[in-house]
Amino acid sequence: MDSFGERLHALRQEKSIGQVQLAKEINVGKSIISLWEQNKCEPTLSNLASLAKYFNVSIDYLAGLED
Repeated sequence: MDSFGERLHALRQEKSIGQVQLAKEINVGKSIISLWEQNKCEPTLSNLASLAKYFNVSIDYLAGLED
């Protein structure tokens, strides 16, 4: 099963956006996307919701609970 960071990275690549652009879109610091993708920290529930809405996926998908 892919980690959260791997799923986030793949979604970002599919949209062809950089980490800085994604950070601006969901209103977080630019380095936080890198930390998430490296699985060095986890997003809050509100950030998970923002990511799910931005990428049009479920929070369960981001959390690895569904494929």
